Amino acid sequence: MRLQREDGYTNQAAVNFYQKRVLPTLINLAMQNKADTAERAKLIPHATGAVLEVGAGSGLNIPFYGFGVKKLYALDPSVKLWKMAQKRVTGATFPIEFLATSAEEIPLEDMAVDTVVTTWTLCTIPDAAKALTEMRRVLKPRGMLLFIEHGWSPDPRVRAWQNLLNPLWRRVAGGCNLNRKIDELVAEAGLGVAERLV
Repeated sequence: MRLQREDGYTNQAAVNFYQKRVLPTLINLAMQNKADTAERAKLIPHATGAVLEVGAGSGLNIPFYGFGVKKLYALDPSVKLWKMAQKRVTGATFPIEFLATSAEEIPLEDMAVDTVVTTWTLCTIPDAAKALTEMRRVLKPRGMLLFIEHGWSPDPRVRAWQNLLNPLWRRVAGGCNLNRKIDELVAEAGLGVAERLV
């Protein structure tokens, strides 16, 4: 017989409550700051055609998509965050299909989209390398990956702090890693950086 400690159950319940109820609200609020909004306004209008947004969250990018977008596949594992996006979805001038899953297995055919968009998401995906391989698979041969990220600092002193804080930060920030080498992950997936748009 296996006995579960009562405080262990309470702690797990608290973690689940935090991840399912509190964290989506915090993410939605935190990602609406002026600096992030300014970056979205510069990058997102470059998306065209059939677009896959990885980490669509609460739909903060939706108002910035231009008239060149034919359809948006909004991928995110958080149904709670997507429910927060409904006002933005209603105001969109293009059809939006929500895909409630993580990016390691994108439920689209090969070469299905013209543009993949991801903003401050690669730091949180459990297997970012696999997700980037999937993004490349669904992109058409001349398609674009548009992304904004944070990651591994070139400054050794900042990197030391990133490594020190990362275990705690990852727990409270929904799996966000402060020290991921995003540029290397993108290159290893065979996705070259052709141009810096922001």
